[in-house]
Amino acid sequence: MYFFLLNLSVLDLGSISTTLPKAMANSLWDTRDISYAGCVAQLLFFFFFISAEYCLLTIMAYDRYVAICKPLHYGTLLGSRACVHMAAAAWGSGFLYALLHTANTFSLPLCQGNALDQFFCEIPQILKLSCSDYYFREAGLLVVSVSFAFGCFVFIVLSYVQIFRAVLRIPSEQGRHKAFSTCLPHLSVISLFLSTAVFAYLKPPSISSPALDLVVAVLYSLVPPILNPLIYSMRNQELKDALWKLAQWTLFHH
Repeated sequence: MYFFLLNLSVLDLGSISTTLPKAMANSLWDTRDISYAGCVAQLLFFFFFISAEYCLLTIMAYDRYVAICKPLHYGTLLGSRACVHMAAAAWGSGFLYALLHTANTFSLPLCQGNALDQFFCEIPQILKLSCSDYYFREAGLLVVSVSFAFGCFVFIVLSYVQIFRAVLRIPSEQGRHKAFSTCLPHLSVISLFLSTAVFAYLKPPSISSPALDLVVAVLYSLVPPILNPLIYSMRNQELKDALWKLAQWTLFHH
């Protein structure tokens, strides 16, 4: 579990480092400029980290399934070599996905100006600048992407159905609590990740506006990477005690 958490932390750090520093620099220097090559790189790496994280969260669901439903086989099914191979598959799949989308997006002619209504280079905003009929070219990649994402989602749901069935059969309340506490951080991270991303890309065009697009982009690009470490750290009793002392001190001094 901690090996996968290390990979998740690196992906979170990578995704937030792709967009936030440039946005902060532009804000400080009161500019909105980014080079064409910089825009390509930003789009490639952002989608690489985001899609690799989704693959990794799917693998982590399998990790929780084996740990709770097949604990005696955990060392065999998820040895160090298997974990490395699965993590490498997540990183490789994310890079391939990002490369395909980036190459397809920037192969389109842009004739509607070069100003994006966003604080980072995002595919929907770039496609709005295209004068060609990009819908047909995006259709194939979109079908593949949705199929892959839905397949991962179904796998996560089925894994947790088996996990909850196994947990509810545990006779002791302490055992059930321990099993649930192991799964809840992962479920929280998945829910936050999927809810923000789905709303960002599948919201109806009728409610779309520059202000709403900006808020949604912040939600799915910045909030999950920032909250993920906190969500997983809440299982650490020392951190809980420190937060409780901080809350008591704040209330006492106010």
